[in-house]
Parts: sequence; structure tokens; C-alpha cells
Amino acid sequence: MNKLYAMGMFVRIVDKGSLTAAANALDTSLPTVVRTLAALERQLGVSLLNRTTRRIHLTDAGAQYLDRCRVILSEVQDAEAKLSSAQAEPQGRLAVTASVSFGQRYVAPIVGEFIQRHKDVNVDMLFVNRVVNMVEEGLDVAVRIGHLRDSSLVAIRIGKVRRVVCASPQYLRRHGVPRAPEEVKSHRWVRHTGLSPRSEWDFRIGRRAMAVPITCALVSNEIDSVLNACVNGLGLGLFLSYQTAPFRKSNKIRYVLEEFEPEPVPVQVVYPQTRRLSTTVRAFVDECVRKLRQVRLD
Repeated sequence: MNKLYAMGMFVRIVDKGSLTAAANALDTSLPTVVRTLAALERQLGVSLLNRTTRRIHLTDAGAQYLDRCRVILSEVQDAEAKLSSAQAEPQGRLAVTASVSFGQRYVAPIVGEFIQRHKDVNVDMLFVNRVVNMVEEGLDVAVRIGHLRDSSLVAIRIGKVRRVVCASPQYLRRHGVPRAPEEVKSHRWVRHTGLSPRSEWDFRIGRRAMAVPITCALVSNEIDSVLNACVNGLGLGLFLSYQTAPFRKSNKIRYVLEEFEPEPVPVQVVYPQTRRLSTTVRAFVDECVRKLRQVRLD
């Protein structure tokens, strides 16, 4: 007996509601369906269905087995789809979204390399600092920073970012290094409204969250202006760690109050949950995950 075939037939019987309907859907004979089901039950040693002249009912064992059959058959389909995708050449339109700063810095180079390698692919990039509805806006792949709220999306975690307080070495020499959250009240700040819409910053003391008001010397909705102001010694800054990583590596800024940072937030490659991904979407998702996991974001 072909076990996968028998499992598929069992699922089809349940979905169609009768052995006859299942036989019609599978384009086979009713005796074949009856024999296959009987052989499956005999091999398992349990009865899967209670059958009357009009209806069928799942037994308790049948209900449990049905759930496992659906999972196994779905995984087989997914494995076949991945194999087909690997053999096919990506082509057609691909729509990708990310936040502005992360998209420009990390996603755009991946898209560029992807297009260079796959000449028949054309990509629309949407970089915005808002959470978009992927289905409504016709988007295939997103890179999102933060926890996922939409259960209809599939998310692959590729890393995490910290929410950091930092300043230039020159600023810290002139004004001192804050050692506790309360001390930042006496410092000047530069603030990016995309990350910190209010004039306060959240710290974590043990398990307790603490919001501290800040005095801002500069406020802007444009991240590079705020980063440059921080690097040039205008004040303490509030940023995501991937934004500051290059400046920290070159010793242009230093992190402070690291032990009081809020919990890191995940970075995820996201796509709508569908039965089968297109070759193009699957190829780009795989490449995006692989390359972004090589990047140090914190």
C-alpha cells in the first residue's frame, strides 16, 4: 500500500463527506476507495471512520490521525514546491517593502544583486516608516523590525536590534557619562521622531519600565540629520543599533546606559501565508534571509 496515497485519500474522504464523493474527486472507483481505506485501517490497527448508509463520522483515533495527515501532506507539498522553485528561474514582478533607513542600507543592495543575477525579474521597492498591509498593497516580501501582529503572515527571524542611547566621545568628555537613567534629565538630546515620537525615553530597571523626560536640542523626522548631530557632539541620541553600528565601529560614538536598555526587538523577513510561493518570491526570501543573517545588527 502506498501510505501517502492512502493518507491523501483518507483526507479527501473526510473533506468530501463520503466515499463516493471522494472517488469522484480522485477520478477513481468506489471499490478502490473502500479497499484503500480498509487496508489503511488494518495497517494502523484502528477504525478511522464510523460509516452509515448516509454519513461518515470520524472516530477519536481518526480525528487525531486526520490532523497528522494534513501536516505530513502539507510538508510533502512544500518540499516539492521548494524543489520545483530551485529548478525554475525567477521571473516577473516582485514587490518588496522595508523601513526607509533599513531598506536603503540593507535591502536595496540585496535587491540590486538579485536583479543582476535574474535578468527577467523586475522589482518594486516601497521604503516607508509605517506598517503596511501587504495583501492590500500587493507586496510580496517585507523586512520588519518589531513583533509581528498579523497571524496571516509568515515570519522568518534573521536577527534582533537594540534600542540604544549613545553620544560622541567629545560630548561625553564635556558633559560626563550618565550612569543611571535619572541622570539623562540634565543632558541635551537629539531626537528622531520615527523612533521616539515623544520627548521621553524608556529604560528598563530589572523588570520595571521607566520613562524619563528628555530635553531636546534637535528634533527631526530625518534619521541622517539626527545621527550626524549626535556624531558631531550635539547631544545624546536615541537610535536602533543597526543605525549606529558603523559609527560605533569607527569609534565616533559610544553607547551608554546599556544595562538599562529596553528588550531588543526582532528583525524578520515576512511574506503572506499562501499554499505555494512563487519561484521568484521563494528565491528572494531565501536570499534575503541568508544575507541578512550575516549582518551584525546589534
